[in-house]
Amino acid sequence: MLLELQILNFAIIEKLKITFESGLTVFTGETGAGKSIIIDAIGLLAGGRGSSEYVRHGTKKAEIEGLFEINDHHEVLPLLEDLGIDKNEDMIILKREISGRGKSICRVNGKLVTLASLHEIGQKLIDIHGQHEHQLLLDPERHLPLIDQFGGDKIAGLLSAYREEYQTTAELAGQCAKFNKNEKQIAQRLDLLQFQIKEIGNAQLKQGEEETLLEEKRKLVNFEKVFQALKTSYEALGGEDKGLDWLRRAAGELQSVQDLDKGLKDFYESVSNCYYVIEEQSSSIRNYLERMEYTPDRLDEIELRLNDIHLLKRKYGANIGEILDYYEKIKKEYDDLTHRDEKYDELNKTFLSHLDKLRRKALTVSAVRKKTIVQLTQSVNRELKDLYMEHALFDVRLKQQDALESFGSYQADGIDKAEFYITTNPGEPLKPLARVASGGELSRIMLAIKSNFKQVIGLTSIIFDEVDTGVSGRVAQAMAEKIYSLSKSSQVFCITHLPQVAAMADHHLHISKKVTENNRTKTIVKKLTDQEKVSEIGRMISGTEITDLTKKHAKELLKMAEKVKM
Repeated sequence: MLLELQILNFAIIEKLKITFESGLTVFTGETGAGKSIIIDAIGLLAGGRGSSEYVRHGTKKAEIEGLFEINDHHEVLPLLEDLGIDKNEDMIILKREISGRGKSICRVNGKLVTLASLHEIGQKLIDIHGQHEHQLLLDPERHLPLIDQFGGDKIAGLLSAYREEYQTTAELAGQCAKFNKNEKQIAQRLDLLQFQIKEIGNAQLKQGEEETLLEEKRKLVNFEKVFQALKTSYEALGGEDKGLDWLRRAAGELQSVQDLDKGLKDFYESVSNCYYVIEEQSSSIRNYLERMEYTPDRLDEIELRLNDIHLLKRKYGANIGEILDYYEKIKKEYDDLTHRDEKYDELNKTFLSHLDKLRRKALTVSAVRKKTIVQLTQSVNRELKDLYMEHALFDVRLKQQDALESFGSYQADGIDKAEFYITTNPGEPLKPLARVASGGELSRIMLAIKSNFKQVIGLTSIIFDEVDTGVSGRVAQAMAEKIYSLSKSSQVFCITHLPQVAAMADHHLHISKKVTENNRTKTIVKKLTDQEKVSEIGRMISGTEITDLTKKHAKELLKMAEKVKM
């Protein structure tokens, strides 16, 4: 559950720190006091879309930080492990900063993560339902995912296996499509590949060849300079009365006196060693000179070869390695195209085999969905009766794709299309939900559906943002009891204007705002005492003027709520 929330410089909130407990927590207060802003902040903490407009005027950035408590088996743990995020004593800290330019910095347990990763983690911790959720109920594209969610792990496992098979079959279908290209295009491609294979093959390229040729070219271009330098060096060392003669003479002189002075022996040995080393190098220089041969024709050959390599590089790759890789690639493509009939038969056989597996998996998913729909409709209809929609009848229409022999009949989520239908009046036929339900009815339908998800959603916190809009009286009381029942298995937050919902709360927070001395608006959150709850619920019942009768009514609501909780 969410244990603590800190907000800094967010919209009209300057600085706010709220601690939370388990059970049902309600937020009440005048319209515009900042109740929904707190929910917006939690939504951004869970990876919602941010904007520079959220940054409080006159500040550089907004900061939101939340501390969550999870158990050892929470479904978010594998995701944290995949992202390399350490679990800190069954706690998760989410933090988000939004700059004045709208850029976000996201952290989980102190580690920087992308906004997409924060969103993925947040979805497993927080479920926010606002008035916009009613719009989701009106979108048939969202109905099938709701059915799958209600089906829990069973559908999730089957759907995962189906999607894996779908991906494999899609790849095979794409490969088959390549084989079925226009014959003229294939003939043109074969001609081009044949020319390229011949051109590269005739070149007989070798790895490292270009570097070797460039080195040889450099030597030939500088032949005269190198030859003259070596010749001069050899003459300086081995010529008459030159370097070696003088070293030999020096060594002889030192040898003749080395026995006269012990220190002279080291001189003799050093000079003598130098003489033999230089004599060996002089011999090597002479041999190198004897092997040197200037061949202008070879230079021309190198120039032509390098030019051929350059032309191939312009066409097929940045270096010889890339050209040879391309050569192997086009040889395989040429072979595939020239033997495409037999290869297509083999590929198509594999494709049809996987298509059959996909069909069987899709039908299995569809069959389980049909069973799930029976359970869902029965449960939702029971919930609707509890919410005083006695004559309402909820149903789900599942339509299966035809012609399953074609891959085009399959989608990433299966072969089914689902849509919610309802009738709210006796004698009226079932019609699509989008064309029948009013705002108040949508609130109850959404709550009826969500009430059936409490065992499968596995969320840390559920948030209702004014989902009770458009209802009153006994319906409001029924909705309050449904919302409270959800709080038995998950921490629930609810922004409400209904006194019936507020009376059911385990914890009541009042949101207000005031203008500070520097003429800035500031949001204030206060946890209400039992006596203050009476006054606040009284205000919600009667408005600004709170009478003794109003307070009495408020106390009665609180007593009734306590009885329901027992």
